[in-house]
Amino acid sequence: MIEETKGAAEQARQTAHHSARQAQPWLVGFGRFGYAAEGVVYALIGVLAVQVALGRGGETTDNRGALVQIVQAPFGRVLLIVIALGILGFACWRFLQATLDTDNKGAQPKGIAQRLAFAGIGIVHLGLALSALRLLRTGAAGASSSASAQGWTATLLSKPFGQWLVALAGLIVIVVGCFQFYQSYTALFRNELALSSMSATEQRWVTWLGRAGYAAQGVVFWIVGLFLGYAAFRANPGEARGLDGALATLAQQPFGPWLLGLVAAGLVAYGLYLGAQARYRRMVIT
Repeated sequence: MIEETKGAAEQARQTAHHSARQAQPWLVGFGRFGYAAEGVVYALIGVLAVQVALGRGGETTDNRGALVQIVQAPFGRVLLIVIALGILGFACWRFLQATLDTDNKGAQPKGIAQRLAFAGIGIVHLGLALSALRLLRTGAAGASSSASAQGWTATLLSKPFGQWLVALAGLIVIVVGCFQFYQSYTALFRNELALSSMSATEQRWVTWLGRAGYAAQGVVFWIVGLFLGYAAFRANPGEARGLDGALATLAQQPFGPWLLGLVAAGLVAYGLYLGAQARYRRMVIT
């Protein structure tokens, strides 16, 4: 019985691989479109934060807040539909990375962990695409990242060993932030790109954008993780923060506008780097 189950699972996997290879041109195109749309969202978050840093009004925001800004622009509903389709494409490619191992991460514990992370990113962006649909239908994009973080923190705190669970979540987020800094320092992200298709100038610019972008991401993850730790220590879900709250916290610090401006510029750089990935990322279904 077990052998039959394994055989059926292997056959299903091979069928999925074959179908994906047959559909590779449009799947890859959809994925590239997704990276471009994700880049637009991050660049917009960064631009809005830069305006706050410069004292030109507005407020820090997150992915859902960026969608609200898009729909309020001229032809905003059309733009939002395009961006939502792109975000869906980004989610779909992440699911393909997880299930078909398009990046050759393997089946060892480290590879499985990375593929599970891809799946998690896919789920988050599927939710973001649904938020865009909700925004089109109802005019509301849903809770901000800080409100969501406070909600699930409250849920965890209500469980046995809740404070430890929240503290563990904060530690995981900080570790992710460390990895972002590591990416920035080593520029390992270059391995994802078809460098041979780029000029020397393009390589330099994309490397700089990637380094700045990953460093900014690292700062944000660290702030979110530290606030989760503080929420665990205080047993108070109201202390948790998401992307919007992390940026707002930077603005409230000594030299806050400078700190926020640097991180905001890094987020803009990350958005531009994602745009470069849309063009040059190696995306092959083997």
